[in-house]
Amino acid sequence: MATRPISPQDHERIADAIRAAETRTDGEIYCVVAHASDRYFFPAAFVATLAMLVASLAVAYGLEIWWLTIRVPHFVLAQLLALASVLVLLWLWPGLRIHLVPRRLHYQAAHANAMKQFLARNVHRTQARTGVLIFVSIAERFAEVVADSGINAKVGQHVWDGVVAELTRHAGDDRLADGFVHAIESVGATLAEHFPVTPGNPNELDDHLVEI
Repeated sequence: MATRPISPQDHERIADAIRAAETRTDGEIYCVVAHASDRYFFPAAFVATLAMLVASLAVAYGLEIWWLTIRVPHFVLAQLLALASVLVLLWLWPGLRIHLVPRRLHYQAAHANAMKQFLARNVHRTQARTGVLIFVSIAERFAEVVADSGINAKVGQHVWDGVVAELTRHAGDDRLADGFVHAIESVGATLAEHFPVTPGNPNELDDHLVEI
């Protein structure tokens, strides 16, 4: 997934692409990129705690097999110190946390964030219910297109899946801004087909990429 920051020039390119796409449709396009959709401290701490318990059990059995003894208070103290060290490491280096969390939780957090942004940015409040959110969460390597009910009644999910596939391909090549521009053009063409522009159509959402 993309690692380079999105430059001011890239922001302007994306804003221009949104404005150009919306000249041909009554639909509204909104773009959000999140650097991460969750802090993952508590899920990572839970996984680390389970791993420490399993490791402690293995060590205990190993000591018994080798006829070695250790006092219970000392063993428990060693467990607590090891766990505390892991938690401090997770606190100091947030980038480690996501690697301890199952991928399913990555997608759940990113999808929940996409839906949150769809509502928080009022993409669902357009007059004809024709708002579309293009969302990327970098840490989770996740992208999603969320369309309002007015669009979903006419456009199948396979269309958005194709947009997401191209967007993630560009992001995987570290060309996230190009991916957004391409996705905006694809979404705009779909909206123009089903919701062509009408006279006096207002611009109901801001035409820029939001970074969070």
